[in-house]
Amino acid sequence: MKKFTKEMVDDYADKLLIGLTEEENQMVLDEFNIIDESMELLTKIPNISSVPPMTHALDDFTYVLREDDAEESLPIEDILKNCDNYEDREVVVPRIVGEAHE
Repeated sequence: MKKFTKEMVDDYADKLLIGLTEEENQMVLDEFNIIDESMELLTKIPNISSVPPMTHALDDFTYVLREDDAEESLPIEDILKNCDNYEDREVVVPRIVGEAHE
């Protein structure tokens, strides 16, 4: 039995304010099902819970941290000269998220 349905994909798309065609919906649904099947395969690996989590894809990865030196910031007035629209010390941008529809 499949865990994902066309209606679920449509609902997710509506919540994300994404319009999907029938073809795109089917493509997303197929991908969800492939991911779900892959996750099912992982659960069948013996002793998987005893395997420590991986922290990085490369075995020989080493963290190189630089000194956290404080530097002088640019004056806010100079930065705001690059903005088309600002109010006080804040950049004004168009609203891109609509109200949730239930």
